[in-house]
Amino acid sequence: MFSHISVLPHEAVDGLMIKPDGIYIDGTLGGGGHSAMIAERLSDKGRLIGIDRDENAINAAITRIISKNFCAVRGNFHDMCEIVDGLGVGVGSVDGILLDLGISSHQIDTPERGFSFRNDGPLDMRMDKHSPLSAYEIVNEYDEKELVKIFFEYGEERYSRRIARAICAKRNAAQIATTLQLAEIIEKAQPRSKSNAKAPHPAMRTFMALRIAVNDELMPLGKLLRDAVGLLKKGGRFAVITFHSLEDRIVKTTFAKLASPCECPRDIPYCACGKIPTLKIITRKPILPSPEELTANSRAHSAKLRIVEATLTGSPTLPQR
Repeated sequence: MFSHISVLPHEAVDGLMIKPDGIYIDGTLGGGGHSAMIAERLSDKGRLIGIDRDENAINAAITRIISKNFCAVRGNFHDMCEIVDGLGVGVGSVDGILLDLGISSHQIDTPERGFSFRNDGPLDMRMDKHSPLSAYEIVNEYDEKELVKIFFEYGEERYSRRIARAICAKRNAAQIATTLQLAEIIEKAQPRSKSNAKAPHPAMRTFMALRIAVNDELMPLGKLLRDAVGLLKKGGRFAVITFHSLEDRIVKTTFAKLASPCECPRDIPYCACGKIPTLKIITRKPILPSPEELTANSRAHSAKLRIVEATLTGSPTLPQR
């Protein structure tokens, strides 16, 4: 059974300002919690497209959301523009987009998916089980320098060199095949602090880094945000929920650039770039979970919700730099 508690559900859906006849995209469908709330607010003329690369999530959402307005597609939200174009939804026609960038509770709590450092399972971590790259290949085949780079850049792990060295030494004797094997190696390389019982598990950052690398979660994110803005009508809303500093920084920076009226150097006395802002920032500071939500769902702890609004229909995107 697919079980997942949606984070910031009312804040995110209310922030989209749902129009009954509008077109909405949930790019990270999960178990369909956010989408179910959107579907309830749509009329017979409304439309909701849900995208997820996890087929278990797709099946759960289809079971949960009984609506002729709802369409679920298995795919990567990084390919959102191509996916919705194939469904006849073009540039400047969407009223709202939602992204929840967190991992689902189902993925964490299902040992055979290999996401958890607390439950034994195969080293997998693929959100899309059809993807060729798993955590097993990275852990057992990437060289020490590549592992250090992944652990430091994606997990912000200060002991990345010690952990990578310990992994390479262990796999020389035998392949590292399970999550608990890897967690034990990490724990020995970076022992848990005895002075703080509430300190995070020593494997948490490394496992997060591996998950990000396996699913290529960060590299395409900025481009997707810029491209997806072009799908919005004037006044359309874009809501994004992040769970760690790296992805939140990408979202914040990308939205800020699209909302900025000028990108000229500060020493130029007048604007020469002629840039027109394509977004308006709705949440100057991110919306955080309430104390009540944190009590009910501890996994919402690091969530941040940012919302923007399109100021043009089919807003042009920023060039890649």
